[in-house]
Amino acid sequence: MRILEIERIEVGSAVIEVLVRVPAGAPVRTSASPGLGARAIRILPGLLRHTCDNGSSHGILAELADTETPHLLEHIAFELMALSGSPRTLSGETVWDFAEDGPGVFRVRLGFDDDLVALGALREAARMVDWLMSAVAEEPDVDSVVARLLTVRQRPT
Repeated sequence: MRILEIERIEVGSAVIEVLVRVPAGAPVRTSASPGLGARAIRILPGLLRHTCDNGSSHGILAELADTETPHLLEHIAFELMALSGSPRTLSGETVWDFAEDGPGVFRVRLGFDDDLVALGALREAARMVDWLMSAVAEEPDVDSVVARLLTVRQRPT
């Protein structure tokens, strides 16, 4: 089962907005997968450097352990982008308005310095969310993902 369905991607001059649906029956919160925060940090230790501007002071590990699954997508995409040479100062947000967009629909906004790297990181982040939420498939090979994203970044212009 896919945890997240990416329904639409809009690429602006410096921000990607992604319309993400959590399908009926899929977990909306990461707390549905015990130990997710620790697994996420194990495969992407740089997540420990992330912060959130949500007014909470409980730390990123606790945030990852109990947050909306599209918010997890945001953090993983940013970490993959950072590992691929994007500045860690890029920002984003995950918001929702179920009355406007429908139940289970979130908007994830990602600032970027390279649109193709950001799109690739987003695709890989969705796969990693699936793995983190279920841990039944083979563990993601982060080094291979980053190598592919670096190839995209180094494309001739």
